[in-house]
Amino acid sequence: MRVRLNSGVILMARRAVSTAVPLVLAAVVSLVVALAGCSTGQRVDLGQGTSGGVLAAIAGEPDQLDPHKTTAYFSFEILENVFDTLVEPDENLQMRPALAETWEVSPDGLTWTFHLRDGVVFHDGTPLTADDVVFSYRRIMDEELANVDKFSAVTAVGAPDPSTVVIRTDRPVPNMLTNLGGFKGMAIVSRRNVENGQIATHPIGTGPFSFRDQRSGDSIALAANPDYWGGPPRIPGVTFRFISEPSTALSALQAGEIDWTDSIPTQRVKQLENDDSLTLAVTPSNDYWYLALNEARAPWNDVRVRRAIAYAIDRDAIVQATSYGTAAANQLAIPEGNPWYTPYDRYREDGDKGLDKARELLREADVQPTNLDMLVTTDYPETVTAAQIIADNLAPLGISVDIHTVDFATWLDEQNSGNFDMLMMGWLGNIDPDDFYYAQHHTDGTSNAQKFSNGEVDRLLDAGRVETDRAARSDEYAQAATLIADEVSYIYLYNPSVIQAWNPALSGYQARRDGAVRFREASLTSEDSP
Repeated sequence: MRVRLNSGVILMARRAVSTAVPLVLAAVVSLVVALAGCSTGQRVDLGQGTSGGVLAAIAGEPDQLDPHKTTAYFSFEILENVFDTLVEPDENLQMRPALAETWEVSPDGLTWTFHLRDGVVFHDGTPLTADDVVFSYRRIMDEELANVDKFSAVTAVGAPDPSTVVIRTDRPVPNMLTNLGGFKGMAIVSRRNVENGQIATHPIGTGPFSFRDQRSGDSIALAANPDYWGGPPRIPGVTFRFISEPSTALSALQAGEIDWTDSIPTQRVKQLENDDSLTLAVTPSNDYWYLALNEARAPWNDVRVRRAIAYAIDRDAIVQATSYGTAAANQLAIPEGNPWYTPYDRYREDGDKGLDKARELLREADVQPTNLDMLVTTDYPETVTAAQIIADNLAPLGISVDIHTVDFATWLDEQNSGNFDMLMMGWLGNIDPDDFYYAQHHTDGTSNAQKFSNGEVDRLLDAGRVETDRAARSDEYAQAATLIADEVSYIYLYNPSVIQAWNPALSGYQARRDGAVRFREASLTSEDSP
């Protein structure tokens, strides 16, 4: 983001897929029109005369529906329900079987053999074969898509038969399963769907729900997959509506217009704990929010200037303003309580002490920046709020912050083109320490938009990818994390909670630490859907 948010995974944007049935499409188009004019408390059918589908509100529209190319959490929220991965994390973030039912590793750790489930079919009725898995992984590698770094040790991917996938590596990969099972960008796609060019507009997966319709600026509708290998969903479908204003989404939930949302005003969380009209979940996460300074530009290419900004910023004020106490300030990516946590508080200076340290560093660097262009997006109001606080923080240093506020698609374009001094975003769904650091901070990392490069960090991150001894691996990542913060590749701000709320009539849904939104086990009692 982890968007996982970013060229990697941006912290706010989540998952989707497709099939072509004209009659159903017509019904869903009617549904979306009905949704647009839905009054308070009104319920609608999901088409084909069925009711009881889940109406969900997310804060923004997916930038695209190709799971290998998107890096936006809004996309992953939807696509999580449409595509599958070879393996997947359970609610405790332990990897378990998914499309692969079993697997084994060779004694030297260099060959992984995965055995696919029998009878899995794509939403268009095409059987899943090992060729689709090989194609999916080769596509990421050959086209150098967002997750190509996860295959850095892979020398070959093959299919000796239709139900077996063999992955060979040039060194042990201790986090192979988390590499393959983190949904973001690792979905198994249909070769035919990609080659006919329809994946961008009508994606086809093997997941519990199939893509049915997209109405630009309004909603995306999914329908239950009756042939899902894990058993048919208990609801006929899910419609994701795009509601950018959290207070509007919350009001819609309380009024019965929607059944689920993760767009909750953080200032309302305490009050909602006693609200019987909804179920509230505030779940500690492995997500993080950060600032990044563009090191391809002077004076931000000077570590002393970056450190000056890090000392001047008031993290506690940002946390309070953006999360109202539901998040935890942190100066590294991995939160306390996580087994990979590393203590760090270099930039913990209060008030004037922090500003004095910042002034001292600017004098040492012999520069006096007068303005800073900060890239934020209206799709993540947290970034706009934080930017206003940062502007106040930097004003005593004589730095005027020009807050560049754009929509999320433009934010991605500006980030990728390097058109910023500083940006704010977050990453979600992290499991292994490699997820927190490699793509973002390795010189060759696919999400290193800030252009950070440090030989020792590269060495440690490369070593962590092959180290099989748990204690030694932990030490390597602790050293890398400390250097990343010391050299200010990112200015880490805080670890948020996953905050979601839903209709009490919705059961079987679980808020997860990795932010994955899964409706495969959900059910909705009909009496709450008049």
